[in-house]
This record gives sequence, C-alpha cells and structure tokens, in this order.
Amino acid sequence: MLRRTLLASAALGLSLMAAGTAMAQDKVKACFVYVGPINDGGWTQAHHIAVLKTQEHFGDKVEVMWQENVPEGADSERVMTQMALGGCNIIFTTSFGYMDPTNAVAAKFPDVKFEHATGYKREHPNVTTYNARFYEGRAVNGTIAGMMTKSNKIGYIASFPIPEVIQGINSSYLHAKKMNPAVEMVVVWAFTWNDPAKEADAAQALIDQGVDVIFQHTDTTAPLALAAKTPGVIGFGQARDMEEYKPSPRVSSIIDNWEAYYIKRVQAVMDGTWESQDSWDGLAAGAVGIGEITGVPDDVKAAAEKVRDDIIAGTYHPFTGPINKQDGSVWLADGQVATDGDFAGMNFYVEGITGDIPQ
Repeated sequence: MLRRTLLASAALGLSLMAAGTAMAQDKVKACFVYVGPINDGGWTQAHHIAVLKTQEHFGDKVEVMWQENVPEGADSERVMTQMALGGCNIIFTTSFGYMDPTNAVAAKFPDVKFEHATGYKREHPNVTTYNARFYEGRAVNGTIAGMMTKSNKIGYIASFPIPEVIQGINSSYLHAKKMNPAVEMVVVWAFTWNDPAKEADAAQALIDQGVDVIFQHTDTTAPLALAAKTPGVIGFGQARDMEEYKPSPRVSSIIDNWEAYYIKRVQAVMDGTWESQDSWDGLAAGAVGIGEITGVPDDVKAAAEKVRDDIIAGTYHPFTGPINKQDGSVWLADGQVATDGDFAGMNFYVEGITGDIPQ
C-alpha cells in the first residue's frame, strides 16, 4: 500500500472511531495478531486459547478477531492498519518483531489501544507492553536438567538473539550448573519462532553433539517429537504444556497463561480506565506456570518444586549474585539481585557458556 493511501485511510479510520467511542464502552472489539498458526502447539496456540477464554468470559459484550501467520515487518503493519480501520478498539500484537510496526500504526490511530507482547517500546500513550518472566520457569527446568543429564551436556534451541531469549539461556544454565558443576551448555540459533523443520534440525544437531537434555525457545512441538525418537533424550514443553509428550521425553514445561491479562485489559477498555503501562508478571502472579513434573526421580521433582515454590514465595530470585559475565567480569556481586533494567539490556552469556551470541 502506498504511504499516501495509507495515511488517507488512517485519517478516515480516526474519524470513524471518534464517532464510535461512546459505543466502545458497552461492546469492545478486541483483535489479535499472531506470528504463527493457532494450532502450532506452543506460543500462538497458548495465546489463542486465552483469547477464546476471554471471549467466553465476556460473552456478547466482546467481539474478538484474529489473524494468524502474520510475518514480522511490513506485513504486520498492514494487518494492524486493517484491524484499526475495521473498528478494533484494542489490538494485541503477540510477537517481539511487531514492536516497531505496533508503534508506527498506533501513531496513526490514537483512539485505538495497542498492546505489544514481549517488547519494550511505548512511544505513544495508546501503547502498552506486556511480557512474562519466563526466566523463572527456566530456573525450575534448569534444575531438572542439571540433575537428569547423563552426558553432562544440555542444549538450547534459541530463536532470535534478544534479551528475553538470552535470559532463558542464562537461567537454564545457571540452575543446571548449581545441581551439576560438570554441566556444559550448547546453544543452536534457529533464527525462527515457528518452523518445525528447522526446529527438528536444531534438535538433531544438539543430539549429534552428545546433548541429552533439550530446551527450546521456539514455538512448535518438533523438538520433543524428535526427542521421542531418541532414547535417553528429554525436553520441556514451551509456552503450552505439550502434554501429549508426557511422561517423557517431556518431563515438565513452561506454560504461558495470558487469559487473566487479556480479560483485565479488555475490561479496562470497557470501563474507560485503560492506561499505558508495562506489565511483567511471573510465577507468583500465575502468568507463568510449571507443568506437571513427570518421568523423573522423586528427588529431582522435589528440588525443582522447591525452586518453583521459593520463587513464588519471593524468597529466591533466579539471578542472585555472585554471577559473572562470560568474559569473567563481575555482573552481580555476592547477594546482589538483577533488576528489570539489567534484564532489559541482557546481551551476554554468563560465565561458563561457550560460543558467541549472533549480532
């Protein structure tokens, strides 16, 4: 779409929405942009389950609309623009790469509320960011990994080199290392959120290097499906419980629970109380859940559950010093706890992880 046409369409949309603002208090149209298919088995499916529960919660007071398989970049900007022109009162954009497009479209539609998942830019008063503290779940699963590996090699399928992903790598390794000082971590960068073939190839590459525990920060069940064919290899559900692989190779999972957040934010639009904010909840608030721990000895399960429970109780933080950066320099002194600002700028591996982070 030409820029001139886009701006003209945006102006038309603004006038239409201004006329309909009063109605938006009684009935809300909530729209969602998905990076993958709604049956991907992981990230997008977890969001979509929450969306359907949100619609069920509000009944006919809320209309929901979604678009799946939207690439990050210009395509997503077009989809968001169409949603805004189509009368969406609030638009949730559910992937990191939608960050700049979300802010670009929000500037043209100031009466539409935009909520961006996992990003950090709020350039306009009608933009909110929301995320979950996945690194807390990685601490629990890392504990299992350190106790379960027989090869002393654990692997991580990483999507893109952004702070959220690096946090998970570091948390997984640190907690595996606490349980097993001999553990090594191998990271494979898939450069995709959702590509079953690439994810399976990455899992096979890790197994070929002797890895027997696999983490993933990608969206499908492909790594677990491959692990199921390889005796002695275990893994973890990502974003969704992936319970179809219980009791093994899936021995636990990180579950993304978006339902409460979506209900709260849609309700705020209905009430006229919506405000721009940054939300980052974790295990204690229920935004992150730990799936049933299966197929492991009792002592492994008990150790993992203790980490989970201590995080929920606030008596333990997964990033508590002393922790050094990969180059040996001090990052957190003894007893020092990482701040949210520290997490936002995490672009390094902790000491002990080999290899480089792609630039």
